Amino acid sequence: MSLPYPVPRPPIAPKMAPTPPLSPTHDQIVVYAVVIFAFWNIPGARVLINPLKLFTIGWHELCHITAAILTGGTVVRVCIDPDLGGATQVQGGGPTLILMAGYVGSTMFGGVLILAGFDTLVAKIMSFVIAIGLLCPLVLVRDKLTIILTLLYEGLLIGFWFIDHAQALRWYCLFLGVMNCLYVIWDIADDKYFRKANDSDATQFAFLYPQLDAHVWALLWIFFEVAVLTGFVLLGIACFKLDSDQMSAQAAEFLPT
Repeated sequence: MSLPYPVPRPPIAPKMAPTPPLSPTHDQIVVYAVVIFAFWNIPGARVLINPLKLFTIGWHELCHITAAILTGGTVVRVCIDPDLGGATQVQGGGPTLILMAGYVGSTMFGGVLILAGFDTLVAKIMSFVIAIGLLCPLVLVRDKLTIILTLLYEGLLIGFWFIDHAQALRWYCLFLGVMNCLYVIWDIADDKYFRKANDSDATQFAFLYPQLDAHVWALLWIFFEVAVLTGFVLLGIACFKLDSDQMSAQAAEFLPT
């Protein structure tokens, strides 16, 4: 039997668009930089980020050590201390390359960590590097509070694996990425405000090439690091275009949580 009027069909809900991922922004990176600068320089608060400082300083000195060995030098002494700063004394090798390696290596490693802020799978992989890097400086550390804080940061790193399918790891990596990528700023701040025993690399460049003042060398390296940081952010925007669901599905293939 046919009806004299058409039967209305139930409305069809529009298909929901995939949720775009929360990606690092210029504002977030600036906020991270300001927070790091504050904690790095405020007495008392400095202690709270000692494990992250040791991680950053340790990588910086490792780059000096690697460059010294590759250029035929011999490592005489290494200092990794959150208050005194880092120092690597070498004999022989190429002084310019050895000195450059610290800031260049810190900046490039920081850039890789910033890329991890754009993708959960990359953040998962880099979390193993961070976990090992946090523990390595403890070979030289005897301060009980620093050891306890290091274990706390390791615990946070593990805990972040289970927050929103490890999405939280991206912000952990991003924070450490900014800390490493802008290391010259914290290095110079230690020189200026705390007169640490170990000079900054900018000061060492002034000794090696006295034609330029240490402040000029500092500005040149700051421009370099900001340019590299900007480049890695643009690279992250260009390369990582997965939405949140796709990112979670991809990351779930590697040690799902």
